Amino acid sequence: MPTSRRIDVVLLAVAVVWGSSYLTAKTATDALPVPTVLFVRYAVAALACAAVPRRRGGPAAGLGGLTRDEKVYGCLLGLTQAAVLVLETYGVAHTSAGNAGLIISLTLVLTPVLDRVALPGRFFLAAGVCMAGVGLLVSGNGLRAPGTGDLLMLAAAVVRAGHVVLVGRVTAGRALRPLQLTAVQCAVGAVLFLPPAAPGLPALARTGAATWAQLLYLALFCGLFAFLAQTWAVQRTSATRAGLLLGTEPVWALLVGTGLGGERLTALSVLGAALVVTGTYWGQSVERAHRRLAPVTAGEGVPRSAGTGVSRAR
Repeated sequence: MPTSRRIDVVLLAVAVVWGSSYLTAKTATDALPVPTVLFVRYAVAALACAAVPRRRGGPAAGLGGLTRDEKVYGCLLGLTQAAVLVLETYGVAHTSAGNAGLIISLTLVLTPVLDRVALPGRFFLAAGVCMAGVGLLVSGNGLRAPGTGDLLMLAAAVVRAGHVVLVGRVTAGRALRPLQLTAVQCAVGAVLFLPPAAPGLPALARTGAATWAQLLYLALFCGLFAFLAQTWAVQRTSATRAGLLLGTEPVWALLVGTGLGGERLTALSVLGAALVVTGTYWGQSVERAHRRLAPVTAGEGVPRSAGTGVSRAR
């Protein structure tokens, strides 16, 4: 059984990768239509999933060895995952990478609400600190009325929070293997995005090396690695704790946007980022302590959220 710290490190790595995905996706969608970017992202990740078991040998390890639960729940989660990605990709195409990463952090607040976890008031104070940090980050980059891209990112945050809770519910008590579950989700996404992407596929032949590098990064790191790592990790922790660690994503999005994308960083932005990190780890500490005490205070053997697993979609 992996240690709590190891799980946290994996989830934090996913947050870093996803934080960098906003600028990557925004740049890729400048060169290619959104459906094409999504199809390539899913298709390459699905092919990589299929290749991994063959290297490990044995037909039983291949995708033909999928269980009924892995097929059924992989398809279900693939649909919700695709919904989040389409909202996020269209959203980031119409707003800044920094704004996209900041707005999606609302998942942090929505996840425990949808998961119906009874947490102490200190958790919501910590969440409030995170949201105050988000507000400073936005105002530091110039507060304005929400545009189409911002509203799409807000919708993505709501759907993502629902997906987070859904994965926790469907994986609880079921022997679902992360690689196989990830492969099904990627295959579902590739099938869904093939029809709208078909008209733009010929343009891939004229796509430059830089855009292909972005597509491969989205598929293999933001897709395969992140999907597999988050599924492995969240099956061993709670929905709320996973959401808190993954809630550092907007900070990484801001750092990548300012460091590589030329987005403006102000003193308020720095303060906002510090508040997000502080609130995230404070909230994580509160949630972890609450989970440890829950069996004693509630007279239960194991808290419902502990170890059931949760996943965000990217």
